[in-house]
Amino acid sequence: MITISVNGKTQQIAASATVADLLNELQLQGKRIAVELNGEIVPKSQHATTPIGQGASLEIVVAVGGG
Repeated sequence: MITISVNGKTQQIAASATVADLLNELQLQGKRIAVELNGEIVPKSQHATTPIGQGASLEIVVAVGGG
């Protein structure tokens, strides 16, 4: 297990986790979101192949529709 920060909150995840694994764990798969890993935007096409390392900082924004 490694320790990361997600939207300012500390969280533990598997050492081999990718961005897609984290989104699945957070039940955000399939939602319209933006992910920033250590200050860099991670394109949706790279979620499954982008590893998350020890001490990583992620910001996840969920798009909300409305008018």
